[in-house]
Amino acid sequence: MPYWRLSAYYLFYFGALGALVPFWGPYLQSHGFSAAAIGALMAILMGTKLVAPMLWGWLADHFGARMPLARVAGLATCLAFLAIFWVESLWSVAAVMLAFSFFYNAALPQMESVTFNHLGVAVNRYAQVRLWGSVGFILVVGALGWWVGEAGTGVIPGAVLALFVAAGICTMLVPDCSHPHQAHPAPSVRRLLARPEIAFFLLSCFLMQFSHGVYYAFYSIHLEAVGYGSAQVGALWALGVGVEVLVFLRMHWLLERFGARSILLASLALAVLRWNLIAWLTPLLLVQILAQALHAATFGAFHASAIHLVHHYFPGPVQGRGQALYNSLSFGAGGGAGSLLGGLLWGSMGAGPTFALASLAALAGWFFANRFVDRERRF
Repeated sequence: MPYWRLSAYYLFYFGALGALVPFWGPYLQSHGFSAAAIGALMAILMGTKLVAPMLWGWLADHFGARMPLARVAGLATCLAFLAIFWVESLWSVAAVMLAFSFFYNAALPQMESVTFNHLGVAVNRYAQVRLWGSVGFILVVGALGWWVGEAGTGVIPGAVLALFVAAGICTMLVPDCSHPHQAHPAPSVRRLLARPEIAFFLLSCFLMQFSHGVYYAFYSIHLEAVGYGSAQVGALWALGVGVEVLVFLRMHWLLERFGARSILLASLALAVLRWNLIAWLTPLLLVQILAQALHAATFGAFHASAIHLVHHYFPGPVQGRGQALYNSLSFGAGGGAGSLLGGLLWGSMGAGPTFALASLAALAGWFFANRFVDRERRF
């Protein structure tokens, strides 16, 4: 089990996300892009998750090798991102974001599969590897928040590139690991998707990440609009991911004690509360501290329980496509749709109604998960 090599990858991969998610919106705003344009551009970051993981997942399952594809994706991410230092127009920025985010989003599902293969029967320990991604996110958000406050948004692209390079180097160090031999042939993906509990599970994941799409694209902008400084914005993001680390440390116990279904439902219910706290009580710092603390549930606990279910739903030879489907339909289609629709509503309706829409999406996700997902079983 190459624990530290896998952990280093998560550290830098999600460190790059910590530079992109809170700060890329303000970076685009500083270059004169409108709210609708920012929403569309941020939707590209999430929208490429709809295609890239599926293509890479099919290739990995077809050829039976994951790490070579992850290494190609890491190198291509760095090369594509270099163009951001020279482009200025909306369409050229969109083209660069489309290119680098395609490869950036292609790598993670394969790394997730390799991580589970290395874990073997100890799948409940996944969160103890994944928590280093949260640590990377915290460190980058805190440091970059201070740096942007001192030097301005121009430092953001350089920081993102450095983290992309570090993550790419880590893919060179992680050994590949094939899935365990299956005693029976794995069912087809189409047959698995015909099962109602799997279809509605993925729909619930889509709706949860739809609600997060608004948050990722506009939370930093919203905080700055009501008077928070860059350092405060960074600190609030770091707080959210900090409590997420605590959940990851105990996630194996939570899964054993409560099961993935119960954790999934609790996370969706707390997301409804969180988006309403952000929608209507943003100027109150203590309320925002509480809202960010709920990130431990709405992302940390939700993701760990969801990926646990994916690992069981899509066994052996189809696990690459299973991880890709989860990433594509939730973070890709869901996050992209939330960001895009949030950008369209932001200018005309404002922050409150836009985040209220996010809460309705999470509520719908809770309904479908409660009604259909594994009522008779606990993983």
